[in-house]
Amino acid sequence: MANSFKLEVITAAGPFFSGEAEMVVVRTLLGEEGFMAGHSWACKLLDTGAMRIQEAGQTDVKWAAIPGGYIDVKDSVVIYADMAEWPDQIDLEKAQKAKAEAEAYISVHESKCDTDADKAALEQAKADLKHALVRIKVAESAKA
Repeated sequence: MANSFKLEVITAAGPFFSGEAEMVVVRTLLGEEGFMAGHSWACKLLDTGAMRIQEAGQTDVKWAAIPGGYIDVKDSVVIYADMAEWPDQIDLEKAQKAKAEAEAYISVHESKCDTDADKAALEQAKADLKHALVRIKVAESAKA
């Protein structure tokens, strides 16, 4: 198909997705970006976010959560991420618990960052919150 491209998503655990796609949308460090066949070559860092894949010939969009990585766009597109999760692989209760724990930590410790270790722990809690929010959004996308 002229309007499709080969898409691979590779995680530390192995291949996550491989197939023909018409579009993939990911969150880069500059915001959400979409990539289609014929896109100019690029290599970009990814932020924690929802990845959306529209497979060739399909109208439905597949959602997955990724905690960052990078995307290599050439004639084909390869996304490298530490992990990726489809909506049915996400434990929604666990994600909501992680969100609540991160929010509680941040509210208590945000004003008390005296040491580098305190600042690092606060940044980790913020990253955990961001990841939990993405996991919740992706898990809920399956219900829509």
